[in-house]
Amino acid sequence: GMLEADEAYFAQYGEPLFSSHMLDLSEEPDEENIAICVQYFKRMAPMKMWLEMEIGITGGEEDGVNNEDVDPEKLYTSPEQVWNVYEALAPIGSMFSIAAAFGNVHGVYKPGNVKLSPERLLKHQEYAKEKLGTDSPKPIFLVMHGGSGSTDEEIKTAVEAGVVKMNVDTDTQWAYWDGLRKFEAENRDYLQGQIGNPKGPDAPNKKFYDPRVWIRKAEESMIERCGNSMEKLMCKDTFPTKKPESGSVPLWNFHPKAHNPLQDIQKGVQTMIGNLTGKH
Repeated sequence: GMLEADEAYFAQYGEPLFSSHMLDLSEEPDEENIAICVQYFKRMAPMKMWLEMEIGITGGEEDGVNNEDVDPEKLYTSPEQVWNVYEALAPIGSMFSIAAAFGNVHGVYKPGNVKLSPERLLKHQEYAKEKLGTDSPKPIFLVMHGGSGSTDEEIKTAVEAGVVKMNVDTDTQWAYWDGLRKFEAENRDYLQGQIGNPKGPDAPNKKFYDPRVWIRKAEESMIERCGNSMEKLMCKDTFPTKKPESGSVPLWNFHPKAHNPLQDIQKGVQTMIGNLTGKH
């Protein structure tokens, strides 16, 4: 449904609704996983959309899918599996990335309970480099799923092996909650009723329980955590902000098909009258 919406929007405005889609069919056999990704990518490529696919299973539990008891071998994608994906998608376009498993898990676990092997990612690059006969040391765009709770060294090794995106959903969820938690702890006496706090029985508390206040504290905490990830991923200041000259950038970056407003109104009125009278 989402891809159909992209195509309809693209036909109207010259750009898709979304810039990318993540397709997780890692629970399916590799052949089926890759074949479906090919089908989707053929439709996405003309719209210049990015496809992120997953091969190899990420452990833990997410969105009702529980892989906590999965065969440990399935938590490590082989270079051959990654190459099979690349070989199938590359002829269609270059805008795709591969989330290869290297012991990743969803969620955060006690140190020592999860064995990440990000050094395996470099083997994928070396295998593809040899197959392609290219001078590029990292010809494949890789993705790190289950990045929450990873050590700085694990992240550094993954980035150096060609990881261009890391998922840190659990850590950012906690960061959002932590901002709210701290706000509530600091202002608990002002959050027990609409009126009445340490300043007096008639003192109002609106500026404390106003959702715009405590949601902002949660957002600020998440912003800080995202900044932390940018530093660990070594992408801080990679693309400095450039302020365009006034008037140099169009208000809208698309051009909708031309319509005649008067004809649209006339057609709308005729349809409305037809619905009321039963004459179409």
